[in-house]
Amino acid sequence: MIKSIIKGMGFHVPDHVVTNDDLAQRMNTNDEWITERTGIKERRHRANRNDSEETTAYLGFKASEKALENAGLTAKDIDYIIFATLSPDYYFPGCGVLLQDMLGCGTIGALDVRNQCSGFIYAMSVANAFIKSGTYKNILVVGAEVHSFGLDFSDEGRGVSVIFGDGAGAMILSATIDDNVGDVLAVNMHSEGKFADELCTQFPGSKYGWSDRMRKEPENVTNKEVYPIMNGNFVFKNAVTRFPETMQEALDKAGKTIEDLDLFIPHQANLRIAQFVQQKFGLPDDKIHNNIQKYGNTTAASIPIALCEAIELGKIKRGDLVLLSAFGSGFTWGSVLFEY
Repeated sequence: MIKSIIKGMGFHVPDHVVTNDDLAQRMNTNDEWITERTGIKERRHRANRNDSEETTAYLGFKASEKALENAGLTAKDIDYIIFATLSPDYYFPGCGVLLQDMLGCGTIGALDVRNQCSGFIYAMSVANAFIKSGTYKNILVVGAEVHSFGLDFSDEGRGVSVIFGDGAGAMILSATIDDNVGDVLAVNMHSEGKFADELCTQFPGSKYGWSDRMRKEPENVTNKEVYPIMNGNFVFKNAVTRFPETMQEALDKAGKTIEDLDLFIPHQANLRIAQFVQQKFGLPDDKIHNNIQKYGNTTAASIPIALCEAIELGKIKRGDLVLLSAFGSGFTWGSVLFEY
């Protein structure tokens, strides 16, 4: 029976650190306000907001180089790419093909996933299905974001802009028939599109007639229509409901209990959400890993960054049972349970 094994991990974040105090110089906020509501102390932004080189694909490329080295593979060993992002370099084409070119892979397939905070869960689930079906042997799964170019750093936009950061994480998911190694045990993916407007960016979609409006009346296009918007309280209430549901579903599907779990890594959306879920399941501090405090919410990149960091810190060893869960825009949510 073919198994899916994590063969390598890597992550990359820009060097430029943006603290809460830095943001307080740009909008009416402060460290206490941000920390109390989100748990975030700092995040990474590319140094130049208009940088045409340190793009989402580039961050994904740097993370992928590290993952390949960690796995002991080269780009020529990869036979498929799945790239999750909400902040692509182009509206189209997607970042997957850009990464294929940067790495110098052969003319392999490259799939982009647009599921925002749940993007890496969806991408990893698809990769697992391809591996288990025997279609591919080594799949590069990437989550990468450059939020900083598209945030509203004004008082009006502070509720969203203080949360997000830039970064990328990459995973090599490989096929094996070795009975002595781990496997992806359970996945689930869900959506509820009726709440799309509660967390979204309207521009540059086709729904609102952007081409005509930008040409005929650009002065009437508001920041709310161009930048990300979020109904924070509503999103929080749905997240703390869906997180436990998807976690329990994954555990039940694999015949496991929360006591069997060695580490839980939630999408780094808000430290208060993670703490709520931790308390609900009675997880001790050593069984959950959070790093939103120093990276902010990197959306599709948050889970692979946190997973890679946890491995590097020795919080995960081979054979450990690990649960990844996410909730975000769409709404979408899901989990992946695996033995590392």
